[in-house]
Amino acid sequence: MTDPALHPGWPARLTWGPVELHPLRRRDAVEWSRVRLANEDWLRPWEPTAPMPWAERHSPAAYRAMRRAVGRRARLGTSLPFAVRVEGRLAGQVTIDNIVRGVLRAGYLGYWIDQAVAGRGMASLAVALVCDHAFGPVGLHRVQADIRPENGPSQRLVERLGFQREGLLRRYLDIDGDWRDHLAYGLLAEDLPGGVLARWKANNPSGA
Repeated sequence: MTDPALHPGWPARLTWGPVELHPLRRRDAVEWSRVRLANEDWLRPWEPTAPMPWAERHSPAAYRAMRRAVGRRARLGTSLPFAVRVEGRLAGQVTIDNIVRGVLRAGYLGYWIDQAVAGRGMASLAVALVCDHAFGPVGLHRVQADIRPENGPSQRLVERLGFQREGLLRRYLDIDGDWRDHLAYGLLAEDLPGGVLARWKANNPSGA
C-alpha cells in the first residue's frame, strides 16, 4: 500500500468525459504491450535510449517489471504513474515523476498517447486532469515539462494548457540514440486559478 503520509493524493482515479486515469494494473500487461508495439514508429523518436530491441522492451513481461518499478516509486512518494484510457481502451500514460517536496514541491511531467486517438484532445485532457490533481490533493507547486525542440505537437499541447517556456536545456537527455536539447516548460499552481481542466474546456468548447 502507498503511504498517504509520503504521497498525499495517491492512489487516485481521475475521470472526465471519455478519459479515465488510474494506477497501472497487473491485468493490463497484454493490452499495454499491444499498444506500444503498434506505436513504435510514432513513439520511438521521443523515447529514452535503450540497448534492447523495441519488442523486448515492450513485452508483457517488460510491462510487469515496469509496473513493479513505478509502483515502488509511487509508494515512496516520488511518482504519480497513471494509465490513460479513452472510451474504455488503454491509450497511453501520464506520469509526474521525480517529485521533490520540502521547499520545492515540484515534479516532472511525461506522457505518451496512442496514435489512434491523437488529434482529438485526449492527451491534453489527460494532462490537465493530472496537473489539477497534482496542484490539489497532491500539494505540488510546480510541474515541469521538458520537450525536444523538434516535437511541435507536444509544445503546442503544454502551451495551450498554460505552461510557459522557460529556457533551453542543452544536450539534456539521452533520447533515441543521442544527447538531445530540450525546451523547459513550467506551470505553477497559481498560474491558472480556475484550474487546468477549465483551461482545456475553454480551448475545447465542444467538449471531448
